[in-house]
Amino acid sequence: MSTVDTQEMSTTERLQAMEALWDALCHDTESPGSPEWHRDILANRRSRIKSGEAKFVSLDEARARLEGPYIVQ
Repeated sequence: MSTVDTQEMSTTERLQAMEALWDALCHDTESPGSPEWHRDILANRRSRIKSGEAKFVSLDEARARLEGPYIVQ
């Protein structure tokens, strides 16, 4: 497989390449699996839930936080 400089491709050619890649991925039966760092984050979150350290908010509150200014509490 050769690499192609996407800057030299037209927008139409780039879209066609993306469509071809997406189609190939959709028909791929092989699963890429989760990376190790993702497993570590999930394990940490499970641990925080079990220890009672985790804090949960309602869906409405989560949406409000996402729509409003970002404030870290």
